[in-house]
Amino acid sequence: MKLASKVIIFGVLDTAELAHWYLENDSPYTVAAFTINKEYIKEDTFKGLPVVSFEELEQHYPPSEYRLFAPMTGVKMNTLRKKIYEEGKAKGYDFISYVSSKATVCNNEIGENCFILEDNTLQPFTKIGNNVVMWSGNHIGHHGIIEDHVFFTSHVVLSGHCHVEERAWFGVNSTIRDYTTIGEGSLIGMGALITKNTESNGLYIGAPAKKQERTALETY
Repeated sequence: MKLASKVIIFGVLDTAELAHWYLENDSPYTVAAFTINKEYIKEDTFKGLPVVSFEELEQHYPPSEYRLFAPMTGVKMNTLRKKIYEEGKAKGYDFISYVSSKATVCNNEIGENCFILEDNTLQPFTKIGNNVVMWSGNHIGHHGIIEDHVFFTSHVVLSGHCHVEERAWFGVNSTIRDYTTIGEGSLIGMGALITKNTESNGLYIGAPAKKQERTALETY
């Protein structure tokens, strides 16, 4: 077993269980253990593997021998996932990314700690940042830029030449017009049709979408 292939997954809930399945069945990686913050540990094992506190992780699984994967959900507008990613980097860990063998990719630039599931289409010349989650079935148009800590649910259509800023969140079946900028921390609601640039931390609902009076952080 190559050292670089040994991975620690952050979390012990549904997303971590899914990540374990995908890594074990559709990747070159071997999952060695799970980790979460000490206060949330209820059991010593998960999926038959050790669960260790994130605070003491490097003492048991040093970053020279293991890599991290934190495929967390987009709660609190991706701020929690961003925090764990940055803390892992501060501990000295490299993160893997998982791209499904059933996704269509075109030699795209893809950062660390990305979780890209089946039936995603990434067209040519689109760049994906760090810590990006793409659930099943999204279309990511050509010449786009997706910055760090972004979350796509399923069946989102992001047209060509779009720029998605950090921490944006996209609801199921939302559609974004070409050459559109999605502002930092924007929450794009389920089924929303975005035809204009969005403002940072805005909540957008409807077709065509309109900005709501409450902030995205207050909503999700």
